[in-house]
Amino acid sequence: MYRPFFKQNLYFNNSLVERPGQNKKLFPNSELHNVVICATGKGASKDFSVLITNVVPNLDTLEKAQCFPLYYYEERAKEQMNLFDQSEGPEYIQRDAISDFILKQAKELYGKNVTKEDIFYYVYGFLHSPDYRERFSSDLKKMLPRLPLVEQPKDFWAFSNAGRKLAALHIDYEKVPAYEGLSISGGDSGFYKVEKMRFPKKDQKDSIIYNSQISISNIPAAAYEYVVNGKSAIEWVMERYQITTHKESGIKNDPNDWADEQENPRYILDLLCSVINVSVQTVELVKGLPKVEMG
Repeated sequence: MYRPFFKQNLYFNNSLVERPGQNKKLFPNSELHNVVICATGKGASKDFSVLITNVVPNLDTLEKAQCFPLYYYEERAKEQMNLFDQSEGPEYIQRDAISDFILKQAKELYGKNVTKEDIFYYVYGFLHSPDYRERFSSDLKKMLPRLPLVEQPKDFWAFSNAGRKLAALHIDYEKVPAYEGLSISGGDSGFYKVEKMRFPKKDQKDSIIYNSQISISNIPAAAYEYVVNGKSAIEWVMERYQITTHKESGIKNDPNDWADEQENPRYILDLLCSVINVSVQTVELVKGLPKVEMG
């Protein structure tokens, strides 16, 4: 996840990756599942935001990102069990990143049915709280977030359930159907390649000119309220999915190649329409979060 809602292929080798960090413990191979909450890091210039992902995050997926996983993995050398055992690769032990200490506290406050996953998604839901972000906006620029456990069980479950719904939207954003109210002109033209998406006018954001033949209109203003890493999710898609050329190397970055790799010529158009829906639903979920008194 190179930037919000923008993936790139990664050759994950320490000889090429300048700062691999702890990612090898979070995503040791492509077969092992994990999810991580990425949060704006200390000293960032942009307002605090979070984004969850199930793939390796870039340091600047969010500015100076710090990532908190559901699991981490420890490598264990596999001993050969018999003469016919051909597997010599490493085995991995899955460990919970949510501590037993916080689980015990949560069970005492909210009931014995609380799980570590419930706590994980409570964190994701709570970090979207406008009350929390506004009250601690200055602190969140200087330090990593510190979270309370809310007093009322109903509030805990509201945050946890909302966190799960937000996570489903933000992880599987490519599979979210297009926002139903959109009007797509030229969508059946068969020409889906993109050079650079743009608004008809600087302040006219209810429409997007996708390419010379396709335009999208009736985009709700609420969709732009979902801001992550200083920019709306929609504008992240518009910025990143354009053809660019690196000045020093002359290397051309063409997002249409990614669409070809997905074997879906409509990939970028479908993605934009999906992210519009993701944005609208995110705003609705955030507005439904419990009010929190910050004392």
